[in-house]
Amino acid sequence: MRKRRFSQAASAVSNTVMPSFWIERITACARRFAIIGAITTLLLAPLPHLLNAAQAMHEMVVAESEPAARAGLEILQHGGNAIDAAVATSLVLGVTNAGSCGIGGGGFMLIYLAKTRQLYALDYREVAPKAATAAMYLRNGRPDEDLARTGALAIAVPGELAGLDAALRRFGTKKFSEDAAPAIKLAREGFALSPHMAKEVAMTAPAFMADPAFRTVYFTPDGKPQTADATIYNRDLAALIERLGDDPAANFYRGPVAATIAAFVKEHGGIVTADDLASYHPVWRDPIHLTYRNYDVYTMPPPSSGGVVLEILGMLSSGRVAGLGVDSPPYLARLIEVMRQGFIDREQYADPAFVKVPIEELLSAKHIADARDRALHHSSLPPIGAAHDHGTSNFAIVDKDGDVVDVTTTVNTVFGAKLMVPSLGLILNDEMDDFAVAPGVPNAFKLVGEKNNEVAPGKRPLSSMSPVIALENGRPALVDGGSGGPTIISGVTQVTLNVLDFKLRPAAALAAPRIHEQGEPDLVFVEESMPVKTKSELTAMGYRLKVVPELGAVNAIRIKPGILRGAYDQRKGGGAVGD
Repeated sequence: MRKRRFSQAASAVSNTVMPSFWIERITACARRFAIIGAITTLLLAPLPHLLNAAQAMHEMVVAESEPAARAGLEILQHGGNAIDAAVATSLVLGVTNAGSCGIGGGGFMLIYLAKTRQLYALDYREVAPKAATAAMYLRNGRPDEDLARTGALAIAVPGELAGLDAALRRFGTKKFSEDAAPAIKLAREGFALSPHMAKEVAMTAPAFMADPAFRTVYFTPDGKPQTADATIYNRDLAALIERLGDDPAANFYRGPVAATIAAFVKEHGGIVTADDLASYHPVWRDPIHLTYRNYDVYTMPPPSSGGVVLEILGMLSSGRVAGLGVDSPPYLARLIEVMRQGFIDREQYADPAFVKVPIEELLSAKHIADARDRALHHSSLPPIGAAHDHGTSNFAIVDKDGDVVDVTTTVNTVFGAKLMVPSLGLILNDEMDDFAVAPGVPNAFKLVGEKNNEVAPGKRPLSSMSPVIALENGRPALVDGGSGGPTIISGVTQVTLNVLDFKLRPAAALAAPRIHEQGEPDLVFVEESMPVKTKSELTAMGYRLKVVPELGAVNAIRIKPGILRGAYDQRKGGGAVGD
C-alpha cells in the first residue's frame, strides 16, 4: 500500500515539468507524507455529525447565519422553490449579518434548474455612479485609498434588491412580501447577535461613534457595543423592507426611498444620485465552466473571479493530487504555484462591458498548459500585509425538485462605507474600493489595481466572489462558495478539491486547514491550524510563510441521489438545515 501511494505521488509530481531542486524536495516530502495524508483523509471523512453539518433527503439550506438558513428552509417547506428560499435567505442575512451583506450591497447568483438542466448566472454587482472618474480618489496628485473605503465617496450604486427581484420574477413561485416576511419579523421583533457579528460591531465601533442610527441598533443605552447573544432590533429596516411590497425594485430604486438615499449620500459628500439608482439594472450572463476529471464545474463569469478558480483546477488536472495526501506539503507546493499563476492571470479580469476579458483563451487547454509551466517560475515581489476580514456572505440551497442556488452577496468591507441611512436602517456598501483606486495601489484586501479595473461611470468592479456548482453526469454533485475577499478564490478551490479529489464530506472539507497565495505579496498565508511539520516542510522548500488565525469562510452541500450533506464554516459561524 505504502509503495503504491508513493508511486502515485511521484507520478503526480512528475506530470508537471519542474526544476530538479523541486522534484527532489517534493518527492522527499511525498515519501514522508503520502501515508499520513491517506490516514488523515480516512480520519476526517466520517465527520458529518459535527454541529456545523447537516444531512437531509429532500432539501437543504446552508448559510453564514442560522436564522437565515432556517428562513430559507421555512420558505421551502411552505411551497417555495430554491429561488424563493434564496430571496428569503438573502434578506435575513442582511438583517442578522449586516456587517457582511444587505440590500445596500450587491452580489452574484448561480442557478441550476433541474427541469431543464440549465444553468443561469445573475450579476447584481454594484456599479460606479455616473459622476465617478478614474481620478476621483487623487488628492494633491496622490491617491487617498481611505476615501474609497470609508464615507460617502466609497458608495457604489447597490444592486441587491434589483437582483433578488429579477430572479424572483423569472424563476420564483411566491410574492416578494411572502419571501421577505422572515426578515421583517426578525428585524422588528429582534434577533440574537452572533459572536462573529459582535466582533465586527466592536471592531468598527470607533467609526460609528458619531452615527446615531447605528448606535441605536448596535450599541447599549450607555454607549457600548452590544455583545454576543444580545437582542438586536432594526425596526427602521423592517419598515423599509415591508414598504417595498411586491414591487421591490421599483419601490427602492425610484420614489421616496431612492430620494432619501440620494439626499443622505449627497449630504455626506458622496455622488450616488436618484438618477443613478433609477438607472440600475442587473445582468443575466452565461455561466462559464471547465471539465475537471469527471465533473463539469460551473461558476460566474467576469466581473466575478470564478474563472480563476477554474484555471487553478485546470492546472491541477494533469496529476492525481489525491495521491499526495490532503494538505500534505507536496500537494500544497503544487497548489501554491498554480494559485499564484491564477492570481497573475486575474489581472486581465474586469467588467466585460468595458474591457474585453479573454475568458475563453484563459480557460483553453493551451493556456492552462502554458500557465502550468509558468507557475513554476516566479520573481519575488515586495511584501505587504494581509487583509483579514471582509464584508461578504455566501449561502447554498437545494430544493426538493433538485433546483440549486449558490449566492455570494456583499457590502465589501465590514459594514461597508460605515454609514447607515437614518429612518431606513440601511447600511451602504463601500464597493468603490474594489476598483483600482490608482495603478499600483492595493485595495483593502491588498490586491493591486490595474488599468482594466480602473473607475469608470456605470462600471462594475472586479470581484473575488466565486460561487460554484459542479455537475456529475449532468446533475449537481457539489455547490460551494465563500466569503473573505481574495481568500474566497483560494478557499472555494481548496474545498472543491477536498470534496471532488480527496472525497471528504463537507464538514471535513471545510475543517481542513487552508493556505492562500495571491501573487503579491510574495507570501504564503497559512492558517495556524496547519500542522507544524507541514509548515516546516513548506519553509524548507523555500516558501515564506505568514501564519494567520483563519482564511475566509466557505459553505458547501454535497449532492448524491437520495442524500444531501451540507456544512457551514465554523471559522465564521452559520446554519445548516434540511428536510
